[in-house]
Amino acid sequence: MSTRDQTDLRRASLRLALRFGTLILIIFAVLLTVTYFIVQSSQRDETTHILMDASQAASVQSAPQDVLVARDDHGQMTVSPGAPSWFPDASQLAAAATRDDPLQTTRTVGGKTYTIVTISHDGMSVQAAQDDTENQGELRRLALALIISGFLGSIASGLVAAIIARRALRPMVDALSLQRRFVTDASHELRTPLTLLTTRTQLLRREAAKSPAAVGRALASGLDDILQDSRELTGILEDLLIAADPRETAERVPLDLTKLARDVVASLSVHAKDRHIALHGPVSDEPIMVDGSRASILRLFTSLVSNALDHARSEVRVEVHSAGRGAEITVRDDGRGFPDDMRERAFERFATSRAGHDHDAQTRHYGLGLALVAEIAFRHDGSVRVEPTESGSGAVIVVTLPLSILK
Repeated sequence: MSTRDQTDLRRASLRLALRFGTLILIIFAVLLTVTYFIVQSSQRDETTHILMDASQAASVQSAPQDVLVARDDHGQMTVSPGAPSWFPDASQLAAAATRDDPLQTTRTVGGKTYTIVTISHDGMSVQAAQDDTENQGELRRLALALIISGFLGSIASGLVAAIIARRALRPMVDALSLQRRFVTDASHELRTPLTLLTTRTQLLRREAAKSPAAVGRALASGLDDILQDSRELTGILEDLLIAADPRETAERVPLDLTKLARDVVASLSVHAKDRHIALHGPVSDEPIMVDGSRASILRLFTSLVSNALDHARSEVRVEVHSAGRGAEITVRDDGRGFPDDMRERAFERFATSRAGHDHDAQTRHYGLGLALVAEIAFRHDGSVRVEPTESGSGAVIVVTLPLSILK
């Protein structure tokens, strides 16, 4: 997955996580609010029940210890021992005298909040009060606990949502990445074969203009080359489709690297001649056998040689030889070589050394060729490297592939 795809995946996961976290936060807020009011209502009902029971007590001494009781029995007032100076509340006693149902109010005195229930019947009035400070403290602690748990729950749910979203989106991002990668690779890989087809067609037109009598021979030879290029083009497309699908693997067959190198050199020689560059193939005719996909190895050779032709001044050499248990493909050019900062990342996608010192600074270069070479070598259990050279003395790229097990 490319850096761009990873960034898109992170952003999409973050957006989903934020939305899911916000939804969870709203749900938590509703649940916490409902819980708070249920607990508050339960406390209020319990306090009312205690005060109503206390008001029915036979005397103020028989009331619960934490409940204040005052009884006005036809003008004779008795009050719980140790009651504060404000108790009983005369205004509440007077108000209850005009009511048939209990009167319940609250009063804050000295930083404490009291719940007061006053009952009046048959000329007798009873008032009971209880300090609700502890209940209110419990409510505050409950509210704080609910807020903290809701906040932590939202964070945890957001993190879980981010992980789940990342896992859920990754297959889609991978599919889009493969699609984008296939389009990019196909655009790059098909450029050289199409250029060759165009060049061969132009040569046929030139030959026909020079010598009409030789049109038949030139046409027959040119059509054979165009037909071969078309077959190679079809093979490249099929190989790109296989490479784009991780479920597919190309069939490996024994291949002669020396012959493939000569075929690619012969195919690109017209292009090299058109650019006034001498293109030399392998000197030795010794077969160097490896196991691999013919279309992939042809793509590897084509990308290596095309890259060298793009950077060479006058000469490109392609060499194939065995080294121990491996086969080495070496492509040399006499161009400017790799800058020091490019040698380590020459095989990264979209890396390019041409900006700033290329002959055609206006041309747009994507730096895909060597990245595709590295991918093909890796798929064939091989490796690729840039050999160190003196500054300005050209570039040397070496691909190592395991020799065929049938050799």
